[in-house]
Amino acid sequence: MEIIKVEHLKKEFTYYKKAGGLKGSFQNLFHREALVKEAVKDVSFSVEKGEIIGLLGPNGAGKTTTLKMLSGILYPTAGNVDIDGFVPWERKNEFKRRFSIVMGQKNQLWWDLPACDSFYLNKCIYDVDDMEYKKTVEELAELLDVKDLMNVQVRRLSLGERMKMEILAALIHKPEILFLDEPTIGLDIISQQKIRDFLHFYNEQKKTTIILTSHYMRDIEALCSRAVIINQGQLVYDGQLEDINHLMGDKKLLTIKCNANADPELLSAYGKVREIKGSEVVLEVSKGKLKETASGILANLPVEDFNVTEVPLEESIALIFQKEVAS
Repeated sequence: MEIIKVEHLKKEFTYYKKAGGLKGSFQNLFHREALVKEAVKDVSFSVEKGEIIGLLGPNGAGKTTTLKMLSGILYPTAGNVDIDGFVPWERKNEFKRRFSIVMGQKNQLWWDLPACDSFYLNKCIYDVDDMEYKKTVEELAELLDVKDLMNVQVRRLSLGERMKMEILAALIHKPEILFLDEPTIGLDIISQQKIRDFLHFYNEQKKTTIILTSHYMRDIEALCSRAVIINQGQLVYDGQLEDINHLMGDKKLLTIKCNANADPELLSAYGKVREIKGSEVVLEVSKGKLKETASGILANLPVEDFNVTEVPLEESIALIFQKEVAS
């Protein structure tokens, strides 16, 4: 069942060009040249209830602007959005109770107060029952491993600890939809993994619909089976993650370790040589010719070790970006 439906969404921002210096400031009083930035251009997609999708794109692609329109923070220039029967920018109280948004570069917690005070404020805002509030906080604090940090001032917490608290605060009222904008930005590997594990578990238990933006492909691969990719405000891909490599030509990487230094000229006959480190070589080959290539290498080269992997997801996505820019 569709819970989010986006149709021909568009957002433009008007800004003004200004020359530098005092002279430019004076001229700007009498004449300003207006410019228009199309942040989002005719984007359409839908999300099923309980689904986690990755909203991907380079910096400035329009990801955050899209999330802000879906959450009602921004009004669109054109287009329609239906979220479980609500129009986000109408900002009805019933709609506000159904979603939460967490932005990795924005704080919703009070900086000089312990996190538990911000949790209680959210409890009052959303009119959560006392017993339900206590149960929810205890459960989430246990899952996020922050029980001992509830009474510590937010400004004294590490970045990873603060992000866990931000997520906890966003889930106080048990939203059906969760928008996450770069939730693991700047975090160390362990903190990233803990947040991914929590989101995966929470989605499985509560069936919460999640739209996630992230530049860390591990976040996307661990949590999402589907990706919506936008570039320069336009939708360039909407489909399964596993199909992205197929879209870009079905390539495989062969990592070969020989018992003598590899000869690049000899190896180039089997595929595109991507990297050589001493006796270890990485070849890029077509998936359709994988068996033939592997047989030839094993028969003609002194191979000690042999490994087949997919082309990294971030490389395939980067090629999609480049293709769209070129076109």
